[in-house]
Amino acid sequence: MKNIPQALTVHKKKVVILFVVFAAICGILAMQLKVNYNLGDYLPDEAKSTAAIEIMGKEFTQTVPNARVMVSGVDTAQAQEYKKKLAAIEGITEVFWLDDVMDIKQPLALADADTVNEYYRDDTALFSITIAKGAELKVMESVYELIGDDNAMTGEAANIGFAQKYSASETTKAFMILIPLILIVLILATSSWLEPLLFLVTIGIAIVLNMGTSIFMGEISFMTQAISPILQMAVSLDYAIFLLHSFGRFRKQTDDVNVAMQMAMKESFPSILASAATTFFGFIALAFMKFGIGADLGFNLVKGIVFSFLSVMIFLPALTLFLYKYIDKTHHRNFLPDFKNIGKGILRLKIPALIVLAIILIPVFLGQSQNTFIYGMGDSDAQTRSGVDANKINGKFGQSTPIVLLVPKGEPAKELLLARELEQIDHVTSVMSYATTVDAKIPSTFLDSDITSQFYSENYARLIVNTDTPTEGDVAFDTVALVQQKTQEYYGDKYYAGGESVSLYDMKQVVQTDTRTVNWIAVISIALVLLITFRSLTLPIILVLTIETAIWINLSVSYFSNTAICYIGYLVISTVQLGATVDYAILLTNNYRQNRIVMPKKQAMMTTLKDHVVSILTSGIILSTAGFCLFLTTSLGIVADLGILLGRGTILSMVMVIIFLPALLTVFDKMIEKTTLKAKFYKE
Repeated sequence: MKNIPQALTVHKKKVVILFVVFAAICGILAMQLKVNYNLGDYLPDEAKSTAAIEIMGKEFTQTVPNARVMVSGVDTAQAQEYKKKLAAIEGITEVFWLDDVMDIKQPLALADADTVNEYYRDDTALFSITIAKGAELKVMESVYELIGDDNAMTGEAANIGFAQKYSASETTKAFMILIPLILIVLILATSSWLEPLLFLVTIGIAIVLNMGTSIFMGEISFMTQAISPILQMAVSLDYAIFLLHSFGRFRKQTDDVNVAMQMAMKESFPSILASAATTFFGFIALAFMKFGIGADLGFNLVKGIVFSFLSVMIFLPALTLFLYKYIDKTHHRNFLPDFKNIGKGILRLKIPALIVLAIILIPVFLGQSQNTFIYGMGDSDAQTRSGVDANKINGKFGQSTPIVLLVPKGEPAKELLLARELEQIDHVTSVMSYATTVDAKIPSTFLDSDITSQFYSENYARLIVNTDTPTEGDVAFDTVALVQQKTQEYYGDKYYAGGESVSLYDMKQVVQTDTRTVNWIAVISIALVLLITFRSLTLPIILVLTIETAIWINLSVSYFSNTAICYIGYLVISTVQLGATVDYAILLTNNYRQNRIVMPKKQAMMTTLKDHVVSILTSGIILSTAGFCLFLTTSLGIVADLGILLGRGTILSMVMVIIFLPALLTVFDKMIEKTTLKAKFYKE
């Protein structure tokens, strides 16, 4: 760092131009970036549902039905016309209806009532359709154009279509709300009208650089697209604030702005590096998830932190030196109080705070480990077309989730026996196979390939097990487990199961094993950073415990309120909240330790709180606002859950750092001194 500050002050024009050019290139690349909306694609290769989808794609022209379309006010003849029109839509590979399981020319009153009601009731037809991967949005729009506003569409493919249509615009909407709010917070926390704009431009360029370079990853997940830019901005604005606050102090000591910036860069570098390092390791823990969306999100966030660090330490100093005269001209008075007595008030709460902490610690730790989880994309907002349509179809025909089984070909009698046993399982409404739909006694070679290709490929027989369960939950997963168990009794491990509920069942098995790994990696790596930063055995424990307690309280709220949360949000927030908000604890602890060298512990803590409460509040309000903006602007349940957890968790982390951490630091002051290398605490 010795030569870099001096070089930047000399070549500031080149630095600004270089960053702007790179940002423009990355902005163009970001618009070409592909986004993956299918959670199933992020399952590990060894998951059976992943293998089933791959084999089905090779062996069969038809795959698992992934959407349902309901058309009201039609007779059977009109329903058949709709079926033809749906089949003609490009991207729909299969349409299945009542006429595929029975002859609808005969009176429906004479047919099996359960079979008829599954596809047609009260002049309303329900079609099962299969939409090709990648065509979800285009097909969804074509289907709605065909069926109109009074009819409905739902299912996995429809959800993906809605995500494709709205996620990018919802991210933009979140930024449109977030940026003015951030500006207001920064204007209150700074002394110049121009400084907040410098912060936003600096981090904005870092975000563009991050998103543009993601094109070399091939594609990103919709989760990464929705939350990565907002998280990057919220967690890295601190770096810019640290640097310019330091620059402002040194300008009072020297008239040479170049020297002031060089001194500010040297002083703020360790703090910014430590802050970035804790966030870096918190995010990189996600990359160790077996569920691929963790690696996708983790690597993108890590890359974002690196770009934010470089942008703040290289671009911002150069830009500031260009505009420092305008910063001076736009100076304004401080709008916030000086908080000179806040430390005294907080220290009076020291003993009650520790008592409260001791009382809640075990209940919240146990509560956060007993949550009920959703493993898919979560429920769509009931006010959106997706949510309204799902309620319409489920209200009329009930839930329906197909499970597709692939078993070795060549034993139709065994297929029939299996199908009959599967039909006895609770929540299985029907089983479609060659043996049950045609006849196990009729050799498949006697029939037209258009009929047999639905059930037989070169190597496999296909059975479609229809269930009346939702796509996930205890009932759905118990049904999947029973279907797989029964199939294994007949075929051992020589079978494959696919379908949305099977993928989510596999996802549950995968992500639950990720929890301990990811959390331990995050905690241990951040504790090591703190150990190196403070050269203390006690401080890393106190700081990690402070933020972990905030995380446990945050996650236990869902348990005590009996609210199911998306598991990916639960896993991500465990690392994001730790990595992003431990910075507040570092800031307060580092300054307390410095003040403690020249002051008694009570005075040192009061001085620390007076000087840094505003910084902690500024950073925390920005991060919590980012979370709540995600929650308020998204129609995707999985993103909304992460947003509310982030917003609530940041507020809890602020409370823990401002109220509970001072109590811990002052009560354990002697122990900290004894376990910290060269502490040199003030002696009365």
